[in-house]
Amino acid sequence: MKRLALALSLFLGLQTQAQWVSLFNGKDLKGWKQLNGKAKYEVVNGVIVGTAVPKEPNSFLATDKDYQDFILELEFQADSTMNFGIQFRSESRADYNNYRVHGYQMEIDPSARAWSGGIYDEARRAWLYSLEYNPSAGKAYKKAGWNHYRIECIGKEVRTFVNGVPAAHLVDTLDTKGFIALQVHQVYKPEDIGKQIKWRNIRIQTQNVKFSKDPGIFIINLNKNMVSEAEKRQGMYLLWDGKTTAGWRGAHKTSFPEKGWEIDNGVLRVQPSGGAESKNGGDIVTEKLFSAFELQFEFRLTEGANSGVKYFVTEAENSGASAIGLEFQVLDDDKHPDAKMGTAGNRTLGSLYDLIPAEKNKQALRKIGEWNRGMIRVRPDNHVEHILNGYRVVEYDRGNQMYKALVARSKYEKWKEFGMAKEGRILLQDHGDKVEFRSIKMRELNNIHRIP
Repeated sequence: MKRLALALSLFLGLQTQAQWVSLFNGKDLKGWKQLNGKAKYEVVNGVIVGTAVPKEPNSFLATDKDYQDFILELEFQADSTMNFGIQFRSESRADYNNYRVHGYQMEIDPSARAWSGGIYDEARRAWLYSLEYNPSAGKAYKKAGWNHYRIECIGKEVRTFVNGVPAAHLVDTLDTKGFIALQVHQVYKPEDIGKQIKWRNIRIQTQNVKFSKDPGIFIINLNKNMVSEAEKRQGMYLLWDGKTTAGWRGAHKTSFPEKGWEIDNGVLRVQPSGGAESKNGGDIVTEKLFSAFELQFEFRLTEGANSGVKYFVTEAENSGASAIGLEFQVLDDDKHPDAKMGTAGNRTLGSLYDLIPAEKNKQALRKIGEWNRGMIRVRPDNHVEHILNGYRVVEYDRGNQMYKALVARSKYEKWKEFGMAKEGRILLQDHGDKVEFRSIKMRELNNIHRIP
């Protein structure tokens, strides 16, 4: 009986091993095709070598087959000064930018930014999951030697791992099937010509695949007004339910405004009223108070629009216009005059309004009419971050000497202890311009979660 059990165990073990299928035979590029650019791909000493060449766009060595649900593992050794990537669930079609390769990419980023393992949407939506959401994973990548990447794609969820360390966790339904490809990036500087990356041990599972243990890292969910089970386990919930006004009321009011705001197909919209501040429906605030938290929200601007997401709002001040609080600025920088007011750009998109300018980064910007993803993170130690489309654009410590000095020279200097309440409400601003919000989510980082 023991021999039978041992034999069965060995058989099952072999079955498990047999689930892995090699995508590279170690001899040639059979099963692969080159797309987009003409970087050099060759097999040398049993590994695939990609070499950067001048005057070519991003190049991709893609599998002949498409894959839907899978677990992919591979090893690579990359030049320590150049960006590369691994495409998955990607496409190249005549009806999309003349066959331009597009889709998910697991980043290889040896720069000081250290976003290796993050998920980028090549030639489409840009960063979906930067390591600003999971900065500790940036230490997992090794600039010298071989690195091991693992991608788990099952249904609408994607998880990535760098040398065994969880890097990204994305929930999205835009693409559920596509090819896998090895990227050699376009060369922008002469000194990058000839730089190389090597790949080996490329293998995949496609049958009866299951996620490994939930890594418990921060989750980005791009499905509108939806919280996944994994997010719920982490304490995330919808701050706006996507359907009703429950949990919200007008600032300085007891009920939700009767005009000026509308709910339409999962979108919360400020109706245009000539650009006047809080003269139509007025601002809306949460019924709950918050202290330390991670607030996620999506917003869409119209041309010339102005709005904001405020936090630590107490409604104790009488400003005569919008309720007072720390503000993540929401603004069309090109068309609204407020962008040129204040000091050093501290009223531009993503800024801590009138206090700290958002770091200038063109890659963090979206065209007017496209959805943006904002995040405000307030840690229990009062360290605060503004994240715009995956980029950290503001960082400060609430209440330190620098903060106090900034307040003292701002429009808020007349309010004692401005922005220093122990807890406050979240506010969406009515500035008289059409601005839309959705997917407003909250995760509290302490036990404050009450209705006063």
